Amino acid sequence: MAGVDPVHPGTRAFLQELRALGYTEGQNIVVERRSAEGHFDRFPSIARELVTLKTDVIVVAGGNSHYKQVKDTTSSVPIVMLASQEPEKAGLVASLARPGGNVTGFTIDISPEIDAKRLELLREAITGLRRVAYIGSKAAWDSAGAQALRRAASTFGVELTHVESTPTDYTTAFATIERQRPDAVFASFSPETFANRQALAEFTLKARLAGMFPYAEIAEAGGLMSYGMSVPDLFRRSAHYVDKLLKGARPADLPIERPTKFDLVINRRTANQLGLSIPQSVLLRAERVIE
Repeated sequence: MAGVDPVHPGTRAFLQELRALGYTEGQNIVVERRSAEGHFDRFPSIARELVTLKTDVIVVAGGNSHYKQVKDTTSSVPIVMLASQEPEKAGLVASLARPGGNVTGFTIDISPEIDAKRLELLREAITGLRRVAYIGSKAAWDSAGAQALRRAASTFGVELTHVESTPTDYTTAFATIERQRPDAVFASFSPETFANRQALAEFTLKARLAGMFPYAEIAEAGGLMSYGMSVPDLFRRSAHYVDKLLKGARPADLPIERPTKFDLVINRRTANQLGLSIPQSVLLRAERVIE
């Protein structure tokens, strides 16, 4: 996360957009970077530290439990969430239109049918797709998106099996998938999938397995393909929320917004390594093809 242009694509997009809005670190803004480094139990202590530093705005990437941990730490410092899910139901905000309190930002609640769309794209890309391993937590498997995915799998004649993972442990799930040898891996749409993006890409490459992922960053790291919201775009838009809050806007009045940018990314280099020929009809629909 360090430096003017950090490696993390979201943080980089956030800082670049702040600069575009007229903010220069060390001159008219100080950005305190903190990372839990995949250890989600660190969120409360990080939040307490940031409140002690008397920050003007806290931008948080993670899941609902992490936003709640930060919200429980302060009721006065504005909090910008990057990827909440059903924030009203979770008690994070009063409503999407008028959040109330000190929390605003973004929800990643989109049509559950997007998971079905991912399976459809995977099926079009891989001729003869029959067996797919869904890797994700039990909560992800029970979600509306996974239910839509199971319906689509039944329609397509695809056997879909759940291989359970935890936010910090994919080792057992990877071993199970290697034993099962499915035609492809389908990763859940969840914060832990993004947090473990490098491990997922490396595993599918090493195991010589096709993979469909919800984040472009996994395809960029070597996964076969991805379809889903643009994470850098959410970070970029969050910079505009920070700008408004620093200029006096109240988080209570800033509506919760949804993703607006969705990308299909195909790693043709990985396809070649796997001996797959992606149909031209699929390649033409991709926003990016990694050669």
